[in-house]
Amino acid sequence: MLKFMRGKGHHLSAERLKLHKELFSFTKTTTHGFPHRPSALAWDPKLQLLAIGTKNGLIRIYGAPGVEFEGKHKEETCVMELFFLSGQGRLISQCDNSSLHLFELNEKDGKWVLEEVKSCSLQGRLKNITTCCLPSSGEHLLIGTDGGNIYLLDVKSFEMTDHIIYQDIVIQNVPDDYKLNPGSVEAIAEHPLNPDKIVIGYNRGLMVLWDNKTLNSENTYVVSQQLESLSWHRSGTKFISSHNDGAYVVWSSTDSSKPEEAPVPPYGPFPCKAITKVLWRSVKGGEDFTIFAGGMPRASYADKHTVTVMCNGKHQVLDFTSKVVDFFTICHGDEESEYDNPHTLVVLAEEEIVLIDLESDDWLPFRLPHLSSLHMSSITCTQHVSDVPQELWNSIITSGNKQVAGKYTEREWTIMGGDNLLETPSVHNLLLTGHEDGSVRFWDASGMALAHLYTIHTSRIFVSEDGEPAVDEEEWPPFRKVGSFDPYSDDPRLAVKKIVLCPLSNTLVVAGTAGQIIFFELKEDEEEKELESHSVNIVSDRDSFVWKGHDQLSLKQGTLKFSPGFIPVTIEQLTPPAAVTAIALHTEWGLVAAGTAHGFALFDYIQKKPVMSKCTLNPNDLMAVGDAAMSRKKSFKKSLRQSFRRLRKGRSQRSKRDKTPTKEDVKSPARETTETDTGAASPITETKPVERQVEARSADDSMGSMVRCLYLAQSFIINNALQSYTLWAGTNAGAIYVFTISLPKEKENRKTEAVACQLGKEIQLKHRAPVIAIQILDGLGHPLPEPFEVEKNRAKSPDLSGNHRVIICSEEQFKVFTLPSLKPFCKFKLTASEGARVRKVAMIKFVSTKDENYSEDCMACLTNQGEISIFTVPDLRRQQTHNCLKREDINGISSVVFTKNGQAFYLHSPCEFQRFTLSARDILEAKCKIDLPEGARPPPPISEPEESTEQAEEEEKEADKNEQEKAVDVAASMVETLKLKDDKTEATEVKPDPNASQDESKGDLDITVDSVKDHINTLCTEGITTVVEKAESSSKVVQETVTKVSSTIVSTKETIINAKESVIATSENAKETVVNATENAKESFLNATENAKGMFTNAKSTAKETVISTTEKITNSTTAACSVVKGELIQGSQAMEQVLNGISLTTLTKSPGSKNKAPTAVLEEFNHDEDGA
Repeated sequence: MLKFMRGKGHHLSAERLKLHKELFSFTKTTTHGFPHRPSALAWDPKLQLLAIGTKNGLIRIYGAPGVEFEGKHKEETCVMELFFLSGQGRLISQCDNSSLHLFELNEKDGKWVLEEVKSCSLQGRLKNITTCCLPSSGEHLLIGTDGGNIYLLDVKSFEMTDHIIYQDIVIQNVPDDYKLNPGSVEAIAEHPLNPDKIVIGYNRGLMVLWDNKTLNSENTYVVSQQLESLSWHRSGTKFISSHNDGAYVVWSSTDSSKPEEAPVPPYGPFPCKAITKVLWRSVKGGEDFTIFAGGMPRASYADKHTVTVMCNGKHQVLDFTSKVVDFFTICHGDEESEYDNPHTLVVLAEEEIVLIDLESDDWLPFRLPHLSSLHMSSITCTQHVSDVPQELWNSIITSGNKQVAGKYTEREWTIMGGDNLLETPSVHNLLLTGHEDGSVRFWDASGMALAHLYTIHTSRIFVSEDGEPAVDEEEWPPFRKVGSFDPYSDDPRLAVKKIVLCPLSNTLVVAGTAGQIIFFELKEDEEEKELESHSVNIVSDRDSFVWKGHDQLSLKQGTLKFSPGFIPVTIEQLTPPAAVTAIALHTEWGLVAAGTAHGFALFDYIQKKPVMSKCTLNPNDLMAVGDAAMSRKKSFKKSLRQSFRRLRKGRSQRSKRDKTPTKEDVKSPARETTETDTGAASPITETKPVERQVEARSADDSMGSMVRCLYLAQSFIINNALQSYTLWAGTNAGAIYVFTISLPKEKENRKTEAVACQLGKEIQLKHRAPVIAIQILDGLGHPLPEPFEVEKNRAKSPDLSGNHRVIICSEEQFKVFTLPSLKPFCKFKLTASEGARVRKVAMIKFVSTKDENYSEDCMACLTNQGEISIFTVPDLRRQQTHNCLKREDINGISSVVFTKNGQAFYLHSPCEFQRFTLSARDILEAKCKIDLPEGARPPPPISEPEESTEQAEEEEKEADKNEQEKAVDVAASMVETLKLKDDKTEATEVKPDPNASQDESKGDLDITVDSVKDHINTLCTEGITTVVEKAESSSKVVQETVTKVSSTIVSTKETIINAKESVIATSENAKETVVNATENAKESFLNATENAKGMFTNAKSTAKETVISTTEKITNSTTAACSVVKGELIQGSQAMEQVLNGISLTTLTKSPGSKNKAPTAVLEEFNHDEDGA
């Protein structure tokens, strides 16, 4: 009880938390490989960037090796088309839900990201987008629809314009048969010399040359076959169309009566598949390139995926193993060049991307520095090798180059956009992938670009069931196999299951599905040799065992020739020929251990003979493993009975726990013990969690004999004084076998003296959980070094002063035992506490970001829930837990491979590795940028002065909000003053001055001749007036900006100044007259402006003679620009003269507050009313 009480007080200190940040950091960094399920392709010739869209809405942009950007749509949708706004770092995507999205490459927090900034969509069945075309101007995107209409998207505002190319107008001059239903818009192609002209192709075969400037169709072309694609010739005098019958037709842009050449299918006369896309590229001083996809004869080659290239009499059909998605050419010529002069053909298929050098004689492909198809054959296993020696690295590079000599063009990689800011890696890392076809591929995993280096084909040393296909040199069409993707495996037995590479001894071991284990050594020279196979019978002591599986592979007889690189030395063949499930290599000892579903064996590859074999089958398992079908039939009743028992037992256990949870927690004993378990308490003093009831596995499990892990190490297994060479093997049934190995004491005798091996100890886990991994720690808690690491000064010698400990990792828990006594040291129950099961375990060295001399050895654990936990060793304290994968991603979880420095890889899709890191120090992320030319992106659109748009209203609304509120307050006070007036005097009618405007200061509300002058002067400098249109029952504001005030303002200004001089001469008695006259003037003004609304429609034509003004309800008035014309200005000044002439020539002084506010308010309203007209 005291143990649990002490555990409750355990907390991480602040210092430890700080250390956590320096050691651990979970980050998903980048992806390697080819995008999964690609659906669209685009190219930016100015920025040299390639974009690929996928069916799940992902967009990736690639430049030079290491330059990668990734963006995703907000909703998961299939990307149908991509269009680069050339040179702007912007991209438009069209998706299958008829939506359009604008993506931009922007720098955020010092990192360049691809983000979606705008989107729009078309609604309606007839508005489903069928095709798009981005003209060279880049101002509008032409959008073809199912209904046959073409809509225009304004790229700057990313909104649909009012301009629509209606199908009814386009087909006015076409034959009546095609007027009925031309079908959807299938293709749109811009004229290469005149951007105002486009060819519109409809589904049923109708094509129209349309002038978008004159809105007129120039020529009409009719074909009886369904249209697929269009392409212009660079000269603009002709274009080509492809059709669903496998033919293409050449048309003249001036003569639509008949095609220039009769339509003939290139691979006819028998029915052919559709030519889905065609390109016509001109070449200076040579014949044009004609490139098209499809067109194969249906009867013979309907299953082929091809792109045909024809030029100067050369004719090649590029044969791909997956469907062609799209293709384009990279040309020397730009938009203004006379010729295209293509130099590279880029073909995107569903499983790979291929670049063809059109300048080479044989049109050879480029060697991919990235974007490689990792799953050229399905990946079956993976190994990562850290810090590869420079000598081995150079040998692999040299061998790889010799291997592909003559297969690829010598030209440099042509896609070089952007700048890779990552430094050249100081160390070399290898990623090895085993494949279903028996090949092992070496990849450069040092940086961002995962480049293919070298390949080993194990199938070449075995006799295959399928012979090499015969090649017919006279074959027509002239096929040429391109690309590396090959999903078809000749023999499933060739599949690679395990790979082990020792970088310090240049030794490679490859184990396969049929029990074959091949040993390779790196050789600098070419060799010819005859291989030998050495058989090891694992079930030799079980006479009743009968193997009913596949046969073992047969070696090719005779002398075989091998190129420089990894050359096979010897082959070990396990019997029965079952798949290898575990392997361990120790190159210092010259031994390798391999396990299958029947047991394991130790093999001496120096003397090329077996050392020992151990069958792990129980007597009850003999028939089960040999005949799986019989096993299932015999065990069905038993399995069903056990399932019901577990179900009943689980219910009873739950009911007990629900009633007495506290008692159950305290009394629950440790369920997993060993033969040497003495019941010693774990030194970890933590609170004991509520544990699940874990069912022990049946001893009769037919898969219990499978060997899950093997481990070769030197440690104390007999006593504390003598170190022994040991072999550890763990099975699916929780059994652990410990063997001691006797090696010759003198190295000189290693090739002659036999190696001995005998069983030392055996451990049986109580719950019989599968043993996933075994690791021995030295006296300081560090993992034992790998072979040759101490000798090569790559690691320190293991500490021998303290007790060694061994970590046994099963699917359900981790347990640490002290060696050689095998006393329990501590344990961590994962399944009992969390319900998860262990899938992968790895030892990782975490180095501090602050001090490279400080490091900690920890254990990383991946569970079937997709969680990764980090534990300290040997005390098994959990440091961190991260959700890395979805629990449903079974393939991803099973493919995880850890590196020694804290990084990891897993198959994000069949063709992509996702890279992540657990270390705060070792983080490899993309650091790249693009250099946009100054002014590459146009500024946001600004409304024109004569436009009256909703956008202009929104922009001005905020700026004028405060002034409007002030105007409303002043006007309200004016209304109150007017209501208090009982008597009104006659006054001449006052017409509004169109040049009047709000006085922004509003400091003095008295009307004087000076104030009138100030108003006019303000209007002269601004040149813009605002008029507000008023209707008593309406509050709608109409804003209109108009031309600047004419020069007549000057004359008006002079008139007012003259009026001022006459007013100064008046007497003081004119004060009352002014007040009354002004009140009457307002009333007259309100009556005069009632009809202003009708006058406004004729304002444009009579702008030089009259200005129409209207008034709006004062509480809802806003400001905007207004029309000012010369005639109305003169009328306004004359009206003001009449008012001022009626005033006596006595001096005008300020009237009292309320009397003086009335005329001022009238002027304010006068100015304000002008705003809305």
